Amino acid sequence: RGRWSAVMSNPFAHLVEPLDHNKPDRKFYNLLKLRDPRYDRLPFSIRMLLESAVRNCDGFLVKQSDVESILNWEQTQTQSVEVPFRPARVILQDFTGVPAVVDFAAMRDAVANLGGDPEKINPVSMTDEMPIYCSISLHDPVIQTLCPFMKQPIPKNQDLEFDRNKERFEFLKWGSKAFRNMRIIPPGSGIVHQVNLEYLARVVFDQEGFYYPDSLVGTDSHTTMINGLGVLGWGVGGIEAEAVMLGQPISMVLPEVIGYRLQGAPDKLITSTDIVLTVTKHLRQVGVVGKFVEFFGPGVAQLSIADRATIANMCPEYGATAAFFPVDHISVQYLEQTGRDAERLDYITRYLKAVAMFRDYSNTCQDPNFTQVHELDLSTVVPCCSGPKRPQDRVAVSDMKTDFEACLAAKQGFKGFQVAPERRNAEVSFRYSDQEYSLSHGSVVIAAITSCTNTSNPSVMLGAGLLAKKAIQAGLSVKPYIKTSLSPGSGVVTYYLKASGVMDYLFQLGFEVVGYGCMTCIGNSGPLPDPVVEAITQGDLVATGILSGNRNFEGRVHPNTRANYLASPPLVIAYAIAGTVRINFDTEPIGIKGKEVFLRDIWPTREEIQAVEREFVIPAMFKEVYEKIEKVNERWNDLTASSDKLYTWDPKSTYIKSPPFFSGLTKELQSPRSITDAYVLLNLGDSVTTDHISPAGNIARQSPAARYLTSKGLHPRDFNSYGSRRGNDAVMARGTFANIRLLNKLLNKQGSHTLHLPSNETLDVFDAAERYQEAGLPLIILAGKEYGSGSSRDWAAKGPFLLGIKAVLAESYERIHRSNLVGMGVIPLEYLAGDTADSLGLTGRERYTVVIPDTHTPRMVVDIKVGTARDGMILDRGATPD
Repeated sequence: RGRWSAVMSNPFAHLVEPLDHNKPDRKFYNLLKLRDPRYDRLPFSIRMLLESAVRNCDGFLVKQSDVESILNWEQTQTQSVEVPFRPARVILQDFTGVPAVVDFAAMRDAVANLGGDPEKINPVSMTDEMPIYCSISLHDPVIQTLCPFMKQPIPKNQDLEFDRNKERFEFLKWGSKAFRNMRIIPPGSGIVHQVNLEYLARVVFDQEGFYYPDSLVGTDSHTTMINGLGVLGWGVGGIEAEAVMLGQPISMVLPEVIGYRLQGAPDKLITSTDIVLTVTKHLRQVGVVGKFVEFFGPGVAQLSIADRATIANMCPEYGATAAFFPVDHISVQYLEQTGRDAERLDYITRYLKAVAMFRDYSNTCQDPNFTQVHELDLSTVVPCCSGPKRPQDRVAVSDMKTDFEACLAAKQGFKGFQVAPERRNAEVSFRYSDQEYSLSHGSVVIAAITSCTNTSNPSVMLGAGLLAKKAIQAGLSVKPYIKTSLSPGSGVVTYYLKASGVMDYLFQLGFEVVGYGCMTCIGNSGPLPDPVVEAITQGDLVATGILSGNRNFEGRVHPNTRANYLASPPLVIAYAIAGTVRINFDTEPIGIKGKEVFLRDIWPTREEIQAVEREFVIPAMFKEVYEKIEKVNERWNDLTASSDKLYTWDPKSTYIKSPPFFSGLTKELQSPRSITDAYVLLNLGDSVTTDHISPAGNIARQSPAARYLTSKGLHPRDFNSYGSRRGNDAVMARGTFANIRLLNKLLNKQGSHTLHLPSNETLDVFDAAERYQEAGLPLIILAGKEYGSGSSRDWAAKGPFLLGIKAVLAESYERIHRSNLVGMGVIPLEYLAGDTADSLGLTGRERYTVVIPDTHTPRMVVDIKVGTARDGMILDRGATPD
């Protein structure tokens, strides 16, 4: 049905009225006309869900009963009530967006093969996608050959990257022409979440005669960054995103909403990064998984939109679905600062006030009811980092030295490296650029100002620049073997760093702009100098990476940095200058140049930073950058693409390949099947991330994926990354569980190998899975808590599906990954409360039969028969409820 007929059949059509009687063609659903006292008590984030349900109520996808469930949130929030949500738009980040477009192309083929009209496969929701350069920051030997261990100027980097990713870009160019409602932002424009904040966000839509709130889902878990601007959105898997693009609402359990009250003001030396790491640790302890967090209180007014966006960005790290800051006057000021026009600002403000969604944080009468309330006094926040292996493990900067040394001694784990006492002060000398240096445990070898979390925030970026300026003036420097980089989230950052005069100082310390993208935060830091790697290997050292990112899981940042700390951009520079994390900045100098120089001597205050920001971060910058964003990349403009509605697959392509997901598709729905006599492919522990399951970084030369690419005539310098090859299922299947830090209990050691149980051989995970599949043997995975945490990576479900994995049995799941598994038909089984693999005596050497009834529902209990394999026979150990 068309939008108009849907409106006519909407039972809430009587709520429709003009926002401005001088513009009768511009209407909105006035929720205040419900005259329901429950509305005023709803959290602002729930009001957003309610508006969407009212506007889209058609009696089919969205029913009147759904509207009533949301309006009655105070009672239904604890009843596991499912409601539909129709986001206004979808945003795709390149690494997850390319597979979505591949799936759409394959869907069109499948529909055509079944005799249907392939053009019916089209996005209904507005979709923005941003191709990115995968590894501008010297990810591979191509750039290394040109200039070993040095950074190339941006144009050179981008030319190299464009050449190696041309197939992907041509495919996306085809997609932008073949599909309606799909806009592709050219590569090299920045990080999707920052561009979303500065440019793409509408806050309020004015479309087809209606005003309504901007809302979205995105194929990256840090989509929540936009919550800082008052736009409700969160990350979903690529499969869910594709469903939304095709017009299907998200079915979600109506969430509890945790009110997080901010009060006080931060100290003048505190950064937004310090605040977000403090909030992350606190909310992790509170327990907010699957819930909304909504910020309120007078302390919110102390935070800029960039500060709020930083806090909202790390929402996945504290486990919430959304981290919402309702729109207030500071939000409108930000929209003006970033170049939005006056007419838009006017209707945004008037509409949100008309539906009681405009917030005054100083007015306690506006405070809604929350499920629970927790609070933070901003004056208590201290400078901090997080690590060495998880973003929630906050460490005060004053405690970094003692904490790291405690980690060296502690048992292997999230806070331990189990280094023998006699080796904790080991030191290895090496020669680099004709000079002698030495490394020890805690030595910094990577220092990266990167990631959407921080590079979108002018205060911390200018803070880093001012710190660099003072450091250079004090005669300080960074050792040349430390891999330093600066990869902003948009061109605006480069603009104001240059205009304020701090770029040259960053450059002198080695922090030159290498490109615009995720870079080190997603594992694309590139190789370290050979002498550094040899020294780390020789001494078995716990070398350190320091980055302004949001994830620091083992094996994600770099295979040679076993410890990785998240920090603000100024602290990244500080630790780079110090050369180690084994330093107490309060009592030890950061350097000695004639006299001792302490960090406090060169650290800029908030007042200094704000003065520079007011002068140099101006609307004209944003307008100049974004007015030409879709035209500025000449190489993108010059790309040619077919206008055919069906994609012509190139059998020689190693980037884009028709996936097998729709092979054999029939019009009739297949009945569910039980899983019989399955082997365990991997027996895993807690906090197995999507980086462990489907890494995005480099393709190791001896891996199954490398062997496949070599068979296609490629040389190692052309392998690129797993992230760049997500349009090719043959590469991605071989890259599944290829993380070198994966700990498999079947072997009791880290690596991308497993035990092929029938033969008792140790094989690459892919090779073992291939043998099982050739024998027609189904597979399952055993896991602990938080299986699938981290990035919302649909290949972490698609890859296991292609390996023949039928189910995962875990203690708990990350929300998005569980949804992705369901989307691929891999059953996410969860132990009953109190049960674990260890408590049930499961080793992973058994065989498993999962009994799936013809009629099944979420959260139902099923039986699992566990038996010991002996000559292919099952010795029944009884039914294990699950």
